[in-house]
Amino acid sequence: MRFTSHRDFARAFERALLRANVPIAYSQGFTPHPKVSYASAAPTGVASEAEYLEIGLRAVVDPAELRLALDAALSPGLDVLEAVESPLNGGGSLADRIDTAAWRIELPGVTVHDAEVALHAFLAAGEVLVERLTKQGRRTFDTRAAVLRLAVAEADPAPADVPSEVTDIPCAILDLVVRQGTPTVRPDDVLSGLRVVADLEPPVPPRATRLAQGVLTEQGELVDPLAEHGDGDRPAAVVGASSL
Repeated sequence: MRFTSHRDFARAFERALLRANVPIAYSQGFTPHPKVSYASAAPTGVASEAEYLEIGLRAVVDPAELRLALDAALSPGLDVLEAVESPLNGGGSLADRIDTAAWRIELPGVTVHDAEVALHAFLAAGEVLVERLTKQGRRTFDTRAAVLRLAVAEADPAPADVPSEVTDIPCAILDLVVRQGTPTVRPDDVLSGLRVVADLEPPVPPRATRLAQGVLTEQGELVDPLAEHGDGDRPAAVVGASSL
């Protein structure tokens, strides 16, 4: 599913709305569109456990029933974990509650030692400039300023991309917390930065998973954007994100 583009996901979600008989509201004009707003869509090629979107409805529905209906209408691998009602007054948009993201990046073929050396060089740098092709052409920007946390986590004994009979291939795992600005710094941008400052080049394509999104508090905690409006079971602070 991580190779599904955002456009493909949007099509699948809109079809699920129809199959689940959700009373979705539509925009006005000659070509009405379902009122669906996506927040910080994940890049193609990454997995995610923390995608958020807003939908406009023509009628009031029970959020729990809506979640079950949409989850049943979506393909396996696309799961609706929670649905909450947006605040009616003064709540702002969902995008206002998301400015930071936490990522897990697996680097098959990279030892923990090599990863730690590269991370030390990256974090010690005043700026790390990388280049990315955008819709406006090639753009150079600083990846270091957006990184709030970057550390090596405990390595998996056997990454999913490695055959089960192979157990001696190293795999460093990175914990990344990054501020989402303009342009948004993505995991591949940070990996490009590691290549710039430390010549770190994984022999196997890395795998990135977005674990959480939310607002970073003054205490360095990443707060789930639905925490204030959920059923009370969601933790308010989903990850510690102290700067390094």
